Amino acid sequence: MKNSERRISRFILAAIVGGFLMLLAVGVSFLVVLRQTQVSAEWVAHTQEVAASLAELGAAIERSETARRGYLLSADERFANAFEQLAGEIETRMDAVDARITDNSDQQKRLAELRQLVATHLAYARDTLQNRRRARDDATAKMTFDRDDVDVIRRARAAAAEMLKAEEALLVERRARQFRNVQLSYVVLALSGLVFVALAAGTIWATRRNVHALATAGARLQLLNEDLESAVAERTTELQRANDEIQRFAYIVSHDLRSPLVNVMGFTSELEVATKPLTELIEKAREEAPDLVTEEVRLTIEEDLPEAIGFIRSSTQKMDRLINAILHLSRAGRRVLSPEKLDMNALVAGIADTLQHRLQELDAEIRIEPIPTLVTDRLAIEQIISNLVENSVKYLKPGRPGLIKVRGRQHSGRIIIEVEDNGRGIDPRDHERIFDLFRRSGSQDQPGEGIGLAHVRALAYRLGGTIECDSTLDEGATFRLSMPPELQKA
Repeated sequence: MKNSERRISRFILAAIVGGFLMLLAVGVSFLVVLRQTQVSAEWVAHTQEVAASLAELGAAIERSETARRGYLLSADERFANAFEQLAGEIETRMDAVDARITDNSDQQKRLAELRQLVATHLAYARDTLQNRRRARDDATAKMTFDRDDVDVIRRARAAAAEMLKAEEALLVERRARQFRNVQLSYVVLALSGLVFVALAAGTIWATRRNVHALATAGARLQLLNEDLESAVAERTTELQRANDEIQRFAYIVSHDLRSPLVNVMGFTSELEVATKPLTELIEKAREEAPDLVTEEVRLTIEEDLPEAIGFIRSSTQKMDRLINAILHLSRAGRRVLSPEKLDMNALVAGIADTLQHRLQELDAEIRIEPIPTLVTDRLAIEQIISNLVENSVKYLKPGRPGLIKVRGRQHSGRIIIEVEDNGRGIDPRDHERIFDLFRRSGSQDQPGEGIGLAHVRALAYRLGGTIECDSTLDEGATFRLSMPPELQKA
């Protein structure tokens, strides 16, 4: 049996470690996919810039031709000046396009052809302007000057259109690649969420399994305690050994969980930061080219991705709270107990005093009846009573004046302490499982992680006691703590 338990424990530990390695691998994969998505977005933006530069170049060529024709028709020097200004702008625009297509050899060849055609056109245009200045017959000059440049202009327009068409084809291809990368990032993100949930569920299951095993061993020890002293000693030793193993296991598991959890929380923050450039890019694209940004893409970047990151963050925060709770239980289980003689009436009165403000708000009172003296660990018994009383205050029934009674008596060589309230009550089916780790009963309208009663039962076992619940829905609950009059030092 022991060998089987060890094998199960090793398997659980190996499964948890394997799960975290898988989670780490999925996280790295997500970062890789995210980087690919960013690169694709950069290429899309680059292609849009090239297309915009080509459109501006084409517009500058057309405006220069319009200025030239205006001068030919009117001989107004303002048109000639505008032409020279636009000619310089055309050169600047071509240089800008050239700087942006260094990665595309085909476009560079097309630009070289376009540059040559534009240079030919500009040279011819300047000649026509000079001829117009010298011409006397305006109509003859216009007809002569326009007739020889038609083919050059047509070829230049065709070359510019071909370049723009090539960039539009690249834009379609790169946007499709960007979309695939975004979809893949969602798949990886969903997979990481599934792995995280499975890992958390496995960890919780393993912890509950061990806590449940400890509770079962404690109950069995209590039964033997009523029959044979020798059996009590033997079972007590076994229980202590099992408790130590569970505490060590919980401590190791909690520390092993902490490091990857910090990584996940860090990566989540990085992902949150990474969404800002994407959002800015979408906003810029919507301003400059609204037809390129669909509503679906905008919602994906601005709403869906931040929402998914928010879900991851809330899950990691919840897991962090659970790990802290496990560590708290583990440390409490390793603390050395120091028995001392305690006036339980004074101890309970002190607990009640700390709750007076809350009691006044709820129109409730705590009634303390005589409790026998105990020789036990002060901190542990104070935590037990505090948890029980605070739970009674927390779950009082609205609309009913609250009454909480704390009393004690001696029975069959043991001290029985009861905490009774007239609150909501607990479903009889939940009387046992409310003491399990992370389990709660009834409406979940009060804060908590399902730790308190599990901690109470663990402390009671360490003090050699037991605890049970007797309750009916809407009629209140009574928690009954059975303790030895004197705690024996280990």
